[in-house]
Amino acid sequence: MTVDPPVPDVSAPGPWTDPAGEVAAHGPEVMAWAVRYLSEVTQHPVLSQVEPGWVRAQLPEHPPAQSEGWDEILADLDRVIVPGTSHWQAPGWYGYFQANSSAPAVLAEAIIATLGTQGMLWRTGPACTEVETLVLDWLAELLDLPRSFRSDGAGGGVIQDSASSSTLVATLAARDRARRAGARLDDLVAYASADAHSSVEKGLRVAGLMGDQLHLVAVDAHRAVRSDLLIKAVQADRAAGRVPFMVVATVGTTSTHGVDPLRTMGEVAREHGAWFHVDAAHAGAAALCPEHRWIHDGLDLADSYVMDPHKWLFTAMDLSALWVADRQPLVDALSVTPEYLHNTASGSDGVIDYRDWQVPLGRRFRALKLWAVIRRFGGDGLRDAVRGHIALAQGLAGRLAADDRFEVPLPAPLNLVCFAHRAGDEVSEKLLADLNATGRVFLSHTRIEGRYLLRVAVGQTSVGPEHLDELWDLIDRLAPPA
Repeated sequence: MTVDPPVPDVSAPGPWTDPAGEVAAHGPEVMAWAVRYLSEVTQHPVLSQVEPGWVRAQLPEHPPAQSEGWDEILADLDRVIVPGTSHWQAPGWYGYFQANSSAPAVLAEAIIATLGTQGMLWRTGPACTEVETLVLDWLAELLDLPRSFRSDGAGGGVIQDSASSSTLVATLAARDRARRAGARLDDLVAYASADAHSSVEKGLRVAGLMGDQLHLVAVDAHRAVRSDLLIKAVQADRAAGRVPFMVVATVGTTSTHGVDPLRTMGEVAREHGAWFHVDAAHAGAAALCPEHRWIHDGLDLADSYVMDPHKWLFTAMDLSALWVADRQPLVDALSVTPEYLHNTASGSDGVIDYRDWQVPLGRRFRALKLWAVIRRFGGDGLRDAVRGHIALAQGLAGRLAADDRFEVPLPAPLNLVCFAHRAGDEVSEKLLADLNATGRVFLSHTRIEGRYLLRVAVGQTSVGPEHLDELWDLIDRLAPPA
């Protein structure tokens, strides 16, 4: 016997029938919660202290059948979510790199969600598309990137969700360009620093290549690619019948902020017809400041370039900026057009459809938060913030170098400082654990040539001199004699 389901009363009041009323009624209390969280973020342990499984155990096993109120939802934020969160927005966050937010980005995210744009085509979001094109031209200007990356020529910029995705789509464009030139997939080979991000290898795998088709080139004492070894590797591969199709340079490696020699690597790539991709996901923001634009020497040779405003440019996850000098290989690799996407605007060649510049079809109006950040900070404000972070990092590096308990074994020209205790790895490792156990700071580590190093990345949006003083006081108190 079949039982007919009850007919719902879709006109009954609820968040599904009156979104404006819902926001009017509860928006102020949600924003009040956000204000309180940001005001009190330093009162929480920077690194979450919960055990695996704790968060889920605090929440019901089954979804609620009836509507719950915002008072209940906000109460669970305080009871469960905040304790189960590592607080990336705390000024004591020095680990890995930042995932920065800021007030303009927070408020813009609310507008993005309000609009709910799906900007896969220009037609489905004209403002979504055109603001993105504009704001990436703005950012290219602020960073003084080569003219080839501007949208008024053959190239242009596109927002991806992460530097990993940016590197992937560059890899796909490079792969397809080489295949169209007659190369076999199995013969392709790419090159990157031994310190390059793992996303380079992952991108190659997703693109259908094997791990052994990536040749990692040894680095020098400054953790930059050795150009002589890159040249030898390319020559050996060519002699063996392989096809160099991609060279990846890094500006600011994750472990140590090593800066590869872009000009030499770009010249090698150009000589052998390989795509030259530059990954400046974190350190690229330093180019806001003219005195730090040395990091981009040779960028004019690049086919693609990525930097992440959501790392050191206060724009909140997720927003990665990818530029290409020629958009056509990207579109050739990624454009698939079923009938239901055909429309007059796209067919006119007078618009950009960013769905052809990325792997997914759908896309959010991410550009709105970068637009808001640039407008609220202004170019001068962004430069001042970046300069301030670099100055704070340099101050810490000076304190460490002047103390006979510590060694700063690598250059620290920007805002990442790596150091070790002279007593050895075990002492360094214990110092890191003791620092993080205070709950006031979070640092991460790396190993270079087998040696354990503590990493301090200074760049959280609200970090200031007082926070670096507190960090130094903790290091000074917790570190034993040499």
